[in-house]
Amino acid sequence: MKKSIKSDFVAGWIKEQIAAGKWAVGMKIPSQRVLAEDLSVNRSTVVAALDQLKAEGIIEGVMGKGTLVANNTWSLLASLPSPDRDMTPSAHAGIIDLSRGELAEDVFPENYLNDVLSRLSGKIQTLGYEERGGYEPLREAVAGYMARQGTPVSPSSILIVSGAMQGFQLIASGLLEAGSSILLEEPSYLYSIHTFQSLGMSLKGIQMDEEGLLLSSLQSAWTSGQKGALYTIPSFHNPTGTLMSLERRKDILSFGSSHKLPIIEDDIYRDLWLDSPPPPSLKSMDAAGNVLYISSLSKTLSPGLRIGWIAGSEAVIERLSNVKMQADYGTSSLSQRVAAEWLGEGLYEHHLQFVRNELRKRRLAASHSLQRYLSDLAEWTIPKGGFFIWLRLNQPISLKELYTESLNEGILFHPGSIYTEGSSRAIRLSFGYASPDQFEEGIKRMKKWIIALSK
Repeated sequence: MKKSIKSDFVAGWIKEQIAAGKWAVGMKIPSQRVLAEDLSVNRSTVVAALDQLKAEGIIEGVMGKGTLVANNTWSLLASLPSPDRDMTPSAHAGIIDLSRGELAEDVFPENYLNDVLSRLSGKIQTLGYEERGGYEPLREAVAGYMARQGTPVSPSSILIVSGAMQGFQLIASGLLEAGSSILLEEPSYLYSIHTFQSLGMSLKGIQMDEEGLLLSSLQSAWTSGQKGALYTIPSFHNPTGTLMSLERRKDILSFGSSHKLPIIEDDIYRDLWLDSPPPPSLKSMDAAGNVLYISSLSKTLSPGLRIGWIAGSEAVIERLSNVKMQADYGTSSLSQRVAAEWLGEGLYEHHLQFVRNELRKRRLAASHSLQRYLSDLAEWTIPKGGFFIWLRLNQPISLKELYTESLNEGILFHPGSIYTEGSSRAIRLSFGYASPDQFEEGIKRMKKWIIALSK
């Protein structure tokens, strides 16, 4: 298992060189010995990786010439991992996954989905295309839920989307121009996906402190008349877990309004508060219609439902609805009906109470494990909600080597480098997916390599 995981890492690295144009078709790749030395792996691991790439038609052995790049077109494209998944080989049995951005099944109440599906039995006559904005009862249920949270919106101001990710794509392709600048916290989840960059937009990092985005950094990065928008995760930020203060929210909102800076508020972790509810959303305080609000059930209910929503002015929602119809003719009718049943009957709030209780137990266990094994090697802040811990190492070790060695030990985490354009001495850990025992074992094994690489 361990060799397989490491050979996947080597194969992926070779594919990256070909995809980037560093190794052209017909070019001889470095020898097994050189690759093993450069990547700090055994030669047998390199051999396994090369065998895998030969089977995929990407390289070939030629008598008298060595190993050559055979293909950098469709075979390579089909074999490359998607940008936001290239560091999650979680399908391997035995992996302790401290990277997964979702909750484990045992965090949820038993049979919670079956109970809702049984309520729908006999109610569904057909499953045709829905209205452009989404299933009307679901839009009404979302509007009611947001109102109970303190963010009143009308159903006609809501667009149902297939998860928050589609919401980003629709905003990027339907509202923003090529060449726009997307301002965002640094680090930020958005650095790990390529939605905006693929449409010719640039990402510009804004500094943070313990209260969230720094207004002074935002002021330096934006002037009225620029093309672009601010993307922010104010509640239990991914990856740092930071909760933006009420005063900071007001400052950011005021700046956006006075300097014509559109704001995308990603609020998908709001419901996962563990100590007390977060401050009001930016959208709830937005009198100028400057905020587009995105949320989802993927982190709190089920990622497989693919149900999220965008809330904004009716004119903007109408524009995005048209773009969505051209893309997919609407989100799954069945998923929308399941979500409407949850939100409309008040089941969701009861469900969240159970989820929060389970996450509190996991957060406490994770805190104890980190204190036990890494108190003298790293710093961190225990979040007030969500399920991410941003761990900052005290020593300037190679995160690439730590990732590789940890993966060889069966431990998976996300290096901070995928959430920033600069260098990072941090890693993102999730206590929502691995069990408390697995989390402790993973931290215990990681400690060995952090110490080894610090010398």
